[in-house]
Amino acid sequence: MPSFLTRVFGSANERQLKRLWPIVHDVGDLEAKLQELPAEAFPEKTAEFKQRLAAEEVTLDDLLPEAFAYVREAARRTIGLRHFDVQCLGGIVLHQGKIAEMKTGEGKTLVATLPLYLNALEGKGAHLVTVNDYLARRDVQWMGPVFHYLGLSVASIIHDRSFLFDPAFIPKDYRYLHLLDVERRQAYRADITYGTNNEFGFDYLRDNMKFSLDEYVQRE
Repeated sequence: MPSFLTRVFGSANERQLKRLWPIVHDVGDLEAKLQELPAEAFPEKTAEFKQRLAAEEVTLDDLLPEAFAYVREAARRTIGLRHFDVQCLGGIVLHQGKIAEMKTGEGKTLVATLPLYLNALEGKGAHLVTVNDYLARRDVQWMGPVFHYLGLSVASIIHDRSFLFDPAFIPKDYRYLHLLDVERRQAYRADITYGTNNEFGFDYLRDNMKFSLDEYVQRE
């Protein structure tokens, strides 16, 4: 009987995803309109989103379709990648605090830009936790142009250095292209910060051994 019901009604996971597809369609409905906008409209819209959230006129869920649509168009313009509908679906799942399983090559790095942008709009800082220093650095270099186009700052924290993405910065060592060395505290003050679980965790522990909040590197 359970297998029969699953075939008829779908699994619990399938039913949850089915409820999210209308939101994905709302994102798609905005695509043609956004393609006609000038570049300056993108940071202006980000400022508007922040203002409306601060005034408690809307919630993040209210802004989600429009915010995702802006990220999708920004990515298309800056790095030549457009989020597929299924990637927008993954972004919604991540925003909801759930697990989205994706295979290698299916675009996890691109998917993450959607909930990162949306949650960074609250001004509290959004963190992306990755598995090693290389990815924490590479993903900021790769996705940094998207966030910069939208008017947000993005930083990278690795074992012994911290960076702020700056498209105008050209270092001698090309491995650190567009990565400007900054203090740890400044990296945590960026709208979005990439790093490893080790770095985030140990920075938290070190902060809690300090005697003054002024010495903390992480946000409150």
